[in-house]
Amino acid sequence: MNKTDLVNEVAKVVGTKAKAQEALECVISTVTEALRKGDAVSIAGFGSFKVADRAARKGRNPQTGEEIDIAASRVPRFTPGKALKDSLK
Repeated sequence: MNKTDLVNEVAKVVGTKAKAQEALECVISTVTEALRKGDAVSIAGFGSFKVADRAARKGRNPQTGEEIDIAASRVPRFTPGKALKDSLK
């Protein structure tokens, strides 16, 4: 399922694709902004989004084998909730 498919499914509930698109964009931008600020986002029954810090490390260029430095970074993490995990069994 891609974003268009998701908008179409939400549109079945809210009535129009325009409203569904607006709602989805709002949710995505709100979660993104919260993560950018360093806040965690928890959706009961679905899961949690949080930001994790990756330390700087050494890596290798796969073409040349040359060792390279990989900078520290912040990455988003998703942890599924119990209800989501149970629904996949």
